[in-house]
Amino acid sequence: MTEFVWRWRVTLMASIVGVVAAIMRFSSLGYPQALVFDEVFYARGAYSLMTLGYEGDWGGDNQDFANGDVSQLSTDADYVVHPNVGKLMISWGMEMFGPSAYGWRFMSAVVGVLTVLMIAFIARHLLRSTLWGAVAGLFLAVEGEHIVLSRTALLDIFLTFFVVAAMGLLVVDHHVTRRTLVRQSVAERERLGLGEGSLIPGRGPSLGIRWWRLAAIATFGLSISVKWNGLYFAAAFLVLSVIWDWYERRMLGWENWFGAGLVRAIPAFLATIVIMPLVYLASWIPWFRSDNSWGRHWAEDNPGEGLTWLPDSLNSLVHYHSQMWEFHRGLDSPHNYESNPWGWPLQIRPTAFYFEDVTDVDCGAERCVSAIHSIGHPLIWWVGAAVLLYALWRIVRHRDMLALTVTTGYLAAWLPWLPFAHRTIFTFYTVTMAPFLVLMVVWAMKRLAQPDRLRGAWWKPGVVICLVYVAAVLIVAGFFTPLWTGEPVPFRYWQLHMWLPSWV
Repeated sequence: MTEFVWRWRVTLMASIVGVVAAIMRFSSLGYPQALVFDEVFYARGAYSLMTLGYEGDWGGDNQDFANGDVSQLSTDADYVVHPNVGKLMISWGMEMFGPSAYGWRFMSAVVGVLTVLMIAFIARHLLRSTLWGAVAGLFLAVEGEHIVLSRTALLDIFLTFFVVAAMGLLVVDHHVTRRTLVRQSVAERERLGLGEGSLIPGRGPSLGIRWWRLAAIATFGLSISVKWNGLYFAAAFLVLSVIWDWYERRMLGWENWFGAGLVRAIPAFLATIVIMPLVYLASWIPWFRSDNSWGRHWAEDNPGEGLTWLPDSLNSLVHYHSQMWEFHRGLDSPHNYESNPWGWPLQIRPTAFYFEDVTDVDCGAERCVSAIHSIGHPLIWWVGAAVLLYALWRIVRHRDMLALTVTTGYLAAWLPWLPFAHRTIFTFYTVTMAPFLVLMVVWAMKRLAQPDRLRGAWWKPGVVICLVYVAAVLIVAGFFTPLWTGEPVPFRYWQLHMWLPSWV
């Protein structure tokens, strides 16, 4: 009976969260029938990869492609500055539905829904509660940054998907590892006749090949194959997995817990420096297979230059990457919607993806507009900024491992950008922060509604506060949905959403 109830709750959680996420992401997905913001690069690049096998140069007007005219694609190579995996995934949607707005956005919506479901299950495991897992999934399902990027053919949603998937694999690895450590710790205590509170001599058991962690490493390789900043997440979470090992061995009473965790980290490090580069290199197979891709024969055309000890194809790829690096390092052209990363936690300067006057739809007003703004859900982001400070205090003051776990992804998505505040960067990059923001907020909600002092029991004032907050989140999500989906609205209604002067 208990198992039936457990399965029923989990199924209900996944169903509700998945349906809400799908509605928010697939409803009117093909609108507007236009290249929104940087779709001009990635949707067209994806179509080129699908048809030519490499990214060719485009001529003509952007709207020609949006209208289904792909005749402007030339066989001349285009210089692009991001790896292929995200664009290849965008192309899968066009393989199924053609070069239409729905087609090039389809896979973004799919991975967006999958990311919501993964966060629900990750939160459920970390917080040991199906209810709180449902709240986390629901919050990400209605979070603005994640909705907008799930409805747009940009790369960042695919980066987010792989990072969350890799974290989920590490969480599974931690769960499996901990069960083994607990079992072997009990057996060793019994063998040595030790009391429950006494230290166990030695480093503890060797855990063999940790397949879940290897899968996470490969998945981090895929995230880097979408955008290079997947490296930040790989470094942060793989270090976190070592900290988990130290923590578990120490809590279970192994005397040499630090040395044990360090020794076990060496194979993981060696696997990382082998698997991740191989996965990344494999993502460039389309580039290797095509004679016409950008810079493919640079080494042959420039004998004696570059890393001559490498095969010509790899030497050419290394040179291409040096060009990409220089592009990113020097990207400081002024842009209307560039933002300072110090303001990201409060969504100070969100990105306007699309804004057009609409004349063929009656919205009940004299002026109708269709606008898409990647504004993060204000109530989630603003509360999350306060929760971050609380979580950091918990980490420093109480060495709270769960607080460290729920903040790692948020900090890995944010802190590396702070030294580059002078560059042309955008708030929509925070879509990678959104899943971990939700984990932080729901972690804090649980601590409020079920404080430690009550040992899992509910504190009624905290429950009321959480219920009011959930209701407010859903109401505000409904209010902002037209600005996340581009639904035509009266211009005055659009103005009501500009809560900060910097949002205009």
